[in-house]
Amino acid sequence: MVMAENFLFDIETAVERVADDRWRGHISPHWNIGNNPNGGYLQSVVIQALRTATPHPDPLSLTTHYLRPGVPDADCEISVELVRSGRTLSTTRASLAQEGKPRLEVLAAFGDLSQSAGVKTSIATIPPPDLPAPEDCIQRSGANQGVELPILARLDIRLHPQQVEAGQAGKAEVSGWIRFTDGREPDSCSLPLFTDTFPPSPFGLLGAIGWVPTLELTVHVRHRPVPGWIKARFQTEDLQGGRMLESGALWDADGNLVAQCRQLGLVMAES
Repeated sequence: MVMAENFLFDIETAVERVADDRWRGHISPHWNIGNNPNGGYLQSVVIQALRTATPHPDPLSLTTHYLRPGVPDADCEISVELVRSGRTLSTTRASLAQEGKPRLEVLAAFGDLSQSAGVKTSIATIPPPDLPAPEDCIQRSGANQGVELPILARLDIRLHPQQVEAGQAGKAEVSGWIRFTDGREPDSCSLPLFTDTFPPSPFGLLGAIGWVPTLELTVHVRHRPVPGWIKARFQTEDLQGGRMLESGALWDADGNLVAQCRQLGLVMAES
C-alpha cells in the first residue's frame, strides 16, 4: 500500500524508525478535541509504526487502551514488538509514550484484505442506516457540545439532521458521513480513526454532557473501502455508573461494511 504523503493525514501520522523496535513521531495539534489529541488520531500514528514492522498491509483488529491523554504539538516515541508473523497474519504490540509516560497500549493483528484467508462465502448481517445525502446533513460543530474542535479542519463530518442538537435524537445514537477535508480517499488504515471522531452517542439521549474519554477501543476492519464518503452509525448499548459501552459500524460508498468497533468510555458530568 502506497502512502499519499501530500495529504495531511499521512504527513501528520508519519513516523521515523530510530531503532529495531522504536519509532519517533510528532503529535500534531490539528487533530485535537478540545485541548487533547483525538484518541483515534493517536492510534493512527501507532498504526504507521506497526505497518512498517509487519509484512501485511491492512490492520484487521486493533485493541487500544488509553492510559492518559496525549500531548499536542509534542514528539512521541513508539515501541513495537512483532509477537508473531505468519503467512496470512501478523500479531503486533505497541506502546506510545510522550514526556517519559505511556499514553496508549495497542495489540493489533495485520493481514491482507485483498486476499481470502478461508471460505469465500460472504454474509452481511449489518445493513447500512438510511441517511439523508451528505449535502442534506449538518456539519459537526463544537458549539453543540461546548468544546473547540480543531479536528474539523482535517475531517468533514456530517450529522443526521435529527441528531445534531443535544438530546434531539431521543436515543443514544449518532449517525452521519465522514471524509477527509483535503480530498484524501479512505483506506484500511484510516478507518480506525473514523470510528472515534463522531460526537459520543449518549449526547443524543442525555443532552449536553461533559468530556467522554475512551478507556478502551477495539476496531475490526472488514473491507478495503472504495473511494467516497464513509457512512457511520454509533449506539450506546449500556450505560452504568458513568461507564458506557458503545458499538459502531462504517460502510463505504458502495454499501460495504468496512469496519466495526466497540468502546468502553466514561461519561463525565458537564462542568
